[in-house]
Amino acid sequence: MLGVSGGFITTPLLIFYGIPSGVAVATQASPVAAASLVGAISKGNERNVDYKMGSVLLLGGLAGSAVGVDIFRYLQRLGQIDVVVQVSYVLLLGLVGGIMLGESLQAYLASRRGENLVQERGQHTWVHRLPLKLRFRVSRIYMSVIPIIVLGFGVGIMTAILGTGGAFLLIPAKIYLLRMRTNLAVGTSQFQIFIVASATTLMHAAVDHTVDIVLAFLLILGGVVGAGFGSRFGAKLRSEQLRLVFALVTLAIAGQLVLGLVHHPVDVYSVGSADNE
Repeated sequence: MLGVSGGFITTPLLIFYGIPSGVAVATQASPVAAASLVGAISKGNERNVDYKMGSVLLLGGLAGSAVGVDIFRYLQRLGQIDVVVQVSYVLLLGLVGGIMLGESLQAYLASRRGENLVQERGQHTWVHRLPLKLRFRVSRIYMSVIPIIVLGFGVGIMTAILGTGGAFLLIPAKIYLLRMRTNLAVGTSQFQIFIVASATTLMHAAVDHTVDIVLAFLLILGGVVGAGFGSRFGAKLRSEQLRLVFALVTLAIAGQLVLGLVHHPVDVYSVGSADNE
């Protein structure tokens, strides 16, 4: 419906269902990989994938996912993974929902006034003056590989710790920071996220054993069915209406996570076996 994977929505919902945060994060990476593979094949057939750019992103993405899995395992040993994941999602969903709400309201008011909002790409910034430049002929970009690797590294860490591919942040960054065309930004992101999410799933399964195969299969199956409904439903609404609904849902989930963090439990103490003492 919106052109981004729902990983950053699905993981909080799985937590609401009572699934431990660690299992929700690690398992959600596999549906993200499956969805990205389908998108990458489609965009590749349309020649909307810059494989050279994607390969540079992968250098940072794979390194970031390895670091993220180590951080994930360390937080598990401390017993703080649930709190870290939920607080991170409160900040993430609050930021994304707030930006989308403001943008959708601005677009809605502009349409009511008969105006047409056109976003212009900015001029070259300090990013384009960095060393180690490469020419990406498909994207028609000549710039340093440093910001590209850093961007991929951040997405890799996010995938490992939060279970989301980061397309909702990666695509705008590539459009406005790297100045890629939208179709190429989407296709290249899906190519890179497929490999990073797949590697993250394998590392979680091997290192901390938190991947639930049955849950992953059900999420993939549900995602395939849901994609059909989403595309048909999205065709009936204007883009600003879609963004507004999505922003409200995102902020509602963030609010529910906040309540879960601050709400005083009914049973302060839990009963365990003597073996755990």
